[in-house]
Amino acid sequence: MRRKKALIFGNILMGLGMATMFISLSYVLLSHIFNLGVSELLTSIALMGLFVGALIWLVGASVGGREGVTDRYWWLRNYDERYRRKKHKHP
Repeated sequence: MRRKKALIFGNILMGLGMATMFISLSYVLLSHIFNLGVSELLTSIALMGLFVGALIWLVGASVGGREGVTDRYWWLRNYDERYRRKKHKHP
């Protein structure tokens, strides 16, 4: 998959995961706040949808390449001596 298509596909997955989390969370909260008369099974499935949405969002971040770039810069900033913000001199 080319870089541009991977970025677009990753963004789509991240948006889909965020929408899934938002819809699941709102359904669970509304069913607990207001007595909607829905079964507990549907509420439990919606709560599980929150975790599924988070998993989809993480897959989208991984496919889009956002996760690796952030980790690389964090590693350079904290552990590579050439790019450290503070120069520590240990005895």
